[in-house]
Amino acid sequence: MTMGDRLRELRLSKNMSQEEVSRNIGITRSAYSHYEINNRQPVYETLMKLAAFFEVSLDYMIGGDQNQNDNLLSSETLDLIHKLNRMEPDKRKKSIDKMMDLLKQTESAG
Repeated sequence: MTMGDRLRELRLSKNMSQEEVSRNIGITRSAYSHYEINNRQPVYETLMKLAAFFEVSLDYMIGGDQNQNDNLLSSETLDLIHKLNRMEPDKRKKSIDKMMDLLKQTESAG
């Protein structure tokens, strides 16, 4: 199954139009349409947004054989990804740096 096939299948499983998906991830409907018909491949950032939006792993998006249900992200993780994606780049970087510092502290304390 191609990535375009998976995108179409995921979109239809949510009963959404191409326009609705594209609006939710911040691209044009035309660009999304090209992904579904395999005329273009999304850039990494868009691929991340698509995987988060459809709640599947990047591996599943690009054709991995794993069951998509085994790759679901927690709702907290998805919420965090969506919030980070809406931030200005410099604020996003500062937020990620702070989270990484907290994770390092947690690892060293454990």
